[in-house]
Amino acid sequence: MQPIVSIANLSKVYASGLAALSDVNLEIRRGEIFALLGPNGAGKTTLISIVCGIVTPSGGRILVDGHDIARDYRAARKAIGLVPQELTTDAFETVWATTSFSRGLFGLKPDPAHIERVLRDLSLWDKRDSRIMTLSGGMKRRVLIAKALAHEPRILFLDEPTAGVDVALRQDMWRLVRGLRDQGVTIILTTHYIDEAEEMADRVGVIRKGRIILVEEKAELMRKLGRKQLTLQLQSPLVQVPPALSGHRLELAAGGGELVYTYDTRGEPTGITALLTDLAAAGIAFSDLRTSQSSLEEIFVDLVREDA
Repeated sequence: MQPIVSIANLSKVYASGLAALSDVNLEIRRGEIFALLGPNGAGKTTLISIVCGIVTPSGGRILVDGHDIARDYRAARKAIGLVPQELTTDAFETVWATTSFSRGLFGLKPDPAHIERVLRDLSLWDKRDSRIMTLSGGMKRRVLIAKALAHEPRILFLDEPTAGVDVALRQDMWRLVRGLRDQGVTIILTTHYIDEAEEMADRVGVIRKGRIILVEEKAELMRKLGRKQLTLQLQSPLVQVPPALSGHRLELAAGGGELVYTYDTRGEPTGITALLTDLAAAGIAFSDLRTSQSSLEEIFVDLVREDA
């Protein structure tokens, strides 16, 4: 299947000499949720702004649903919905008017039924006649999403969509995004809440200093780069790890009452078996055990630190 967004050799150098993007190559699959992660200033917003036609690139080529964003910009932009970081809606417009106006900007005929569906999905229907200035911050964020969906885009960019919103709204937005993906909309998400990417994304890309340093299936990324820990609750506390167990990656915890074994998520079944055998041979008994796995946030921090 052809990617719905194809970015080749993209660069952006500002007049000041700042290289915001350097030789970025990236393909977004049709119908996926793709999370783009990176520290502040990594180039996430610049990348999205170029794809959406807001910022002019210095070099490279971008195809959106088969349309070159420079030569066939009208068709390319019509395929895209953008939810920006900043709340830039007209304070004196009503929710209904601003959403309907956004649809008209793309040359589409009025479709009150579609606008109603969008507002209902975002729990904005009861606010349809309210002026934007009277809404809470969370409601204004929903209006931005409604405006982005008004023209029925095939690709939706969400640039920090839940920044500063409460937990309930985040959960609502996660459900909405999954529903859009189920309808065939491709979602590209940038976020500082890495648990958000862990919860929703199919694939993850990491950008640092304007360069893509990794693109991977989320599950495969966590399998390859994550770590697991096996924690054994000992029946009798230890003062130190016995020499007979020095061949295993073990640490004492909880004042010597727990023994922690760390291994990678590709699995070390023989290592665990050998550990349990050596524990029995050393006469060390345990009463309980538990396992834990590193989160996507921990993997991301390690990736950025190693690349630096």
